[in-house]
Amino acid sequence: MTETTPMLDIKDLVVHYGGICALNQVSLHVNKGEIISVIGANGAGKSTLMKSIVAVKSFTSGAITFEGQPLKKEPHDVIKDGITLAPEGRRIFSPLSVRENLMAGAYTRTDRREIESTMEEIFELFPRLKERINQRGGTLSGGEQQMLAVGRALMSRPKLLMLDEPSLGLAPIVINLMFETIVRLNQQLGLTILLVEQNASLALEICQRAYVLKTGTINMEGTGQDLLHDERVMQSYLGIAK
Repeated sequence: MTETTPMLDIKDLVVHYGGICALNQVSLHVNKGEIISVIGANGAGKSTLMKSIVAVKSFTSGAITFEGQPLKKEPHDVIKDGITLAPEGRRIFSPLSVRENLMAGAYTRTDRREIESTMEEIFELFPRLKERINQRGGTLSGGEQQMLAVGRALMSRPKLLMLDEPSLGLAPIVINLMFETIVRLNQQLGLTILLVEQNASLALEICQRAYVLKTGTINMEGTGQDLLHDERVMQSYLGIAK
């Protein structure tokens, strides 16, 4: 991958659910080291986009490349190549302990010593998880479950971390902690992040660039700060009247 080649490059992506077009000619790119946000209302196609990138949902036409190579066809191969998704709704394994959930995120790795080292790094990032290491995931609070979902995604040592609605259903103080963690992962660890988020204000504040997804199409793009102060975005997504 050269300096001018995006880490993730999506061109003219079309995705259908039966006869319904969920994504129509969507193009976007993510450069190494960026935080990129995708904002939009419910039903805009944000989660479909994420599922397509991790090969959970097949696409009708278009192309997705990662580090200059075509996206793999199977989710476990996508993870091995360095893309991991913390999905909407967290999707943790409720009967399993915190430790077991984290270990599930490392299933593509075989380096046991390095896996344990990664887990300790996650406990430094989210000390609450270490306190709950033997507790079942389903008994955690919503905020703790979101920490666990992100920690599980980090266990695969991704090059690109994708976060689908990480603020969903969380208290404001936990949301702030989560977004501070996202910035820390990017600035201190150099992790590239693709963030899908309905909380447009927070998403635009922390990203370098952003895309606005509306009914399956990209209808605006720009820097986070430009979109944060764009009247159309302010009225439609931030609830601020002109």
